[in-house]
Amino acid sequence: MIKKQIIIDTDPGIDDAVALAIALYSDEVEVKLITTVAGNVGLEYVTQNTLKLLQFFNKDVPVAKGLDAPLIKEIINAGAIHGETGMEGYTFEEPTDRLLLKEHAVNAMRETILTSQEPITIIGIGPLTNIAMLLKMYPETQSNIKEIIFMGGSLTRGNSGVMSEYNIDFDPEAAKIVFDSGVPIVMVGLDLGLKALILLEDSMKIKEMNKIGDMFYHLFKRYRGGSMHTGLTMYDSTAIAYLLRPDLFEVVETFIDVELNGTYTTGATIVDLKGFLKKEANATVCLDINQEAFKKWFLTSIEHCTE
Repeated sequence: MIKKQIIIDTDPGIDDAVALAIALYSDEVEVKLITTVAGNVGLEYVTQNTLKLLQFFNKDVPVAKGLDAPLIKEIINAGAIHGETGMEGYTFEEPTDRLLLKEHAVNAMRETILTSQEPITIIGIGPLTNIAMLLKMYPETQSNIKEIIFMGGSLTRGNSGVMSEYNIDFDPEAAKIVFDSGVPIVMVGLDLGLKALILLEDSMKIKEMNKIGDMFYHLFKRYRGGSMHTGLTMYDSTAIAYLLRPDLFEVVETFIDVELNGTYTTGATIVDLKGFLKKEANATVCLDINQEAFKKWFLTSIEHCTE
């Protein structure tokens, strides 16, 4: 079996940590590179968090630091939501820089894509800043990108602005570059994450599975302890779920754009489900997810996160 060759662009963040674990321990995936981008917290924190996780997982994957701010707009500070470091609630050993490349993330992505024998899938689970810069600086990479699967955007309302989801709102100009690139795109939006619920009894099962499950439980408890009884939303893991189990999703091919100039709607994803804009489809958009099947897949995946 030829493994799926992927690059993960990320801003850990607890949701990102879970998605990284599932991908890194999957028998179907080879993670060629992890790139970090400012998002949930600042670039230095997300990079250190990535190195901490890889050391904890005992996985050797090269890491490259990317952009530390959006392309144009001012940076959003989400420390009040994610904590100062983005991954509080568990004590990790301080990581070494052994896996950290000297190259900038965008250059490392280019090298990885152009030298890969198999087309690369890029998984974007943070703002799309690095990916947009890659596509603008190195358009020659597009021929060896299989698709870009990103967790972001919304079919309805937002969680950062009235109509904007956080990853897109953080850098809407980057999102527009990606949408306009012509590369095959899959949008797994906020609406899907809201249905990807892990209930309290599921969290208790995860705690007892293995050391990684125990670590996740403590992160969940610190990060979203008040939501554990109503259900924790596993946003970023839905992007990995689409990579490995696309059958869990109801999808449609349609046109997406991002609002850049709205008084109240900047960062909103315009998903033209009715064809009003008369534009050619530029993305696969996930409309729904099989909640019970996702939960079963998610728990099985965490249980598999062991040597």
